[in-house]
Amino acid sequence: MSQPGRPRGLDHLVIGVRDLDAAGELYARMGFRVGARNRHPWGTENRIVQFPGAFLELITIGDPGAIPPHGPCHFSFGAFVRDALARGEGMSMLVLESRDARADAEAFREDGIGDYEPFFFERQAQRPDGSQVRVAFSLAFARNERAPDCGFFVCEQHEPQNFWNPAFQQHSNGASGLAAAIMVAENPTDHHIFVSAFTGERSLKSNSLGVSAALPRGRLDVLTPHAAQQLFAVEDKGAGPEFAGFVVAVPDLAAVQAGLDRGKIGSVRVGERIIVPGEAAMGCMVAFEPG
Repeated sequence: MSQPGRPRGLDHLVIGVRDLDAAGELYARMGFRVGARNRHPWGTENRIVQFPGAFLELITIGDPGAIPPHGPCHFSFGAFVRDALARGEGMSMLVLESRDARADAEAFREDGIGDYEPFFFERQAQRPDGSQVRVAFSLAFARNERAPDCGFFVCEQHEPQNFWNPAFQQHSNGASGLAAAIMVAENPTDHHIFVSAFTGERSLKSNSLGVSAALPRGRLDVLTPHAAQQLFAVEDKGAGPEFAGFVVAVPDLAAVQAGLDRGKIGSVRVGERIIVPGEAAMGCMVAFEPG
């Protein structure tokens, strides 16, 4: 196993949707500020919901003919998104931050959780004033053999000053950060070794609910179906390991509830959280918790 390094915080979540504009409108009604449409040369299109240091990537297929196939040592992001959407809408990929994607790719190779070449790309992004700036990224992919329908990679930002923007991080629901990503698995401990290697966090919390990795930004919870149902009202589909959704931190749950009611978004209260079930949010559970 590679030498332990700095644990990797949450960077972003990939959430597949069939209608990108409808998804943007839905997230706006939930109180999020949603960015403009971006197009990728490998066939996907996205819209982003940004928080300090992390974001949600609402994504769809724009040009199926432009999607490259998977190949030896090559992970096709577009093909993974396409295949995940064929199974259903919702969160399909978990992305952590990277300081050096090439070094991370080598670490994943040493740990036996990935044998992919790093992938670099750049595009133009739009500032709030309408001006265009360059953003660029290097990605390093990993694979959890026990969760083939879940995608994992890390993302190194080459122009962070052009990507992160406080103006895009102001949400009417008050969301101040991405608090957690939620994965569901029949036997969470089966994923302990992978989660530790992928996150770089060697000390995981394990109990009857599942396995949890506290990260420099947010956390990753791998929960049993029963725990996911009890804590996040996630319906047990009896499927294999999958991502259920995410949690954001908010200062005022009452204000969130009022906003959801105005937006006619169905929700339930579970303890100190407000949950928008996946059935009401294009397959991806959205939870609001105090923070």
